[in-house]
Amino acid sequence: MNIAVFASGSGSNAQKIFERFEQHSHIKVALLVCNKPEAYVIDRAKNFGIPVLLVDKSSFSDENFLLPALKKHNIEFIVLAGFLWLIPAYLIKAYPNKMVNIHPALLPKYGGKGMHGAHVHNAVYENKEKESGISIHFVNEIYDSGEVIFQATCLVEGLQPEEIANEVLKLEHHHFPEVIEKLLSK
Repeated sequence: MNIAVFASGSGSNAQKIFERFEQHSHIKVALLVCNKPEAYVIDRAKNFGIPVLLVDKSSFSDENFLLPALKKHNIEFIVLAGFLWLIPAYLIKAYPNKMVNIHPALLPKYGGKGMHGAHVHNAVYENKEKESGISIHFVNEIYDSGEVIFQATCLVEGLQPEEIANEVLKLEHHHFPEVIEKLLSK
């Protein structure tokens, strides 16, 4: 099973996914799709010998560019690991229930356009939440609204936003590769 990881930033979640599947018997990260040429995740992918496809707004919205590129690498499943663009309808149609995202909050709270990274953790802090966590969900045409597959929580009462981020990231690193593996082993 060939998977593509879509990422936009430093790629710490992508790194954990690369590590998990580097020697896996039937799951392989076959492609990294990235929309920022300076993103550190590209170096991470190269360290694992994973091909990188750079996209811009134009090529990403062009199904005649992206779908053939994914097909060339025999991509059967897509993992969004810190990829911030809305996924176009043609890609969701091509990969129905074969695309997952991780969100750094307990959806449906703190989801939607603009709710990523520090924005989420600041909102959790401002609202004096006692717990936060992660949500792994299927991707549809609306930010963070696909069916939730898995959630994990952590206590965050009294923590600053940066500390909340650290606690949530621990959950991401621990659970995301494991949930992907379970989904693809069914």
